[in-house]
Amino acid sequence: MIYLQITANTGPAECCLAVAKVLTRLLKDADQAGVQIRIFEQMPGPCAGTFRSVLLELTHASQAETAQAFAKQWQGSLLWICDSPYRPAHRRKNWFVGGSLFVPDHTRPDSDLSDSGIIYEATRASGPGGQHVNKTDSAIRATHVATGISVKVQTERSQFANKRLATQLLGLKLAELRHAKERDSKAERHMQHHTTERGNASRVFVGPDFKEQAR
Repeated sequence: MIYLQITANTGPAECCLAVAKVLTRLLKDADQAGVQIRIFEQMPGPCAGTFRSVLLELTHASQAETAQAFAKQWQGSLLWICDSPYRPAHRRKNWFVGGSLFVPDHTRPDSDLSDSGIIYEATRASGPGGQHVNKTDSAIRATHVATGISVKVQTERSQFANKRLATQLLGLKLAELRHAKERDSKAERHMQHHTTERGNASRVFVGPDFKEQAR
């Protein structure tokens, strides 16, 4: 399984709208590429139809490499150039979101997180899945005590497997939190610069129709 997180980090509502636009485009491209996507988790943004972040599970019927190659196309900094639909008079036109690829390694112990800093709770799985989902409490909700960050995992059939994956996903989210703080700190040091060089973005999209700009 391949996981891809698209996040606005601490960006404004426009960045959250960009996440929604990325998701729409990504789902369309995945269908054409034969990649199956399940929305694993989503955090709503401040405005209707926007997302602070989405976590996606990507699979391919026969080739895991295809799903991973597809996910890599959305990895890195993604730039949307557009006038703000929420603040028409706002001068800023560059809105950044981040794409992070996550490939769980079930053979290696998690060194970045310890059980002492995480609260695990067994819960009833939800959604489609037949008898297993309806009759077992194999889903695991894991909460990082220090930050309050929480994830719920129900993709595996055992609590042990779900616990391991939840721990790994918490590690991903904590890494994203650290990166967001680093970006915010850098932005504060360079407040006179309101844009970032386009060369820093892995993909660039333009306008309300979210058309990709050739590079």
